[in-house]
Amino acid sequence: MKSARTYPCDPVDVDGMINLDFDEQGRLIGIEVLEASSKLPEYLLQSAKRLDIEGA
Repeated sequence: MKSARTYPCDPVDVDGMINLDFDEQGRLIGIEVLEASSKLPEYLLQSAKRLDIEGA
């Protein structure tokens, strides 16, 4: 699915960058957590679907 708009966010409580991707109708279709491996728990990283690799 292709993103129509991406909004970068820099929430203070997270201490990192988050990108929110929206489709043409304004629906949230993706959340990118930059430096996720240092921000999120391992169990969440293991269950996440990566979209930045071939065949994902």
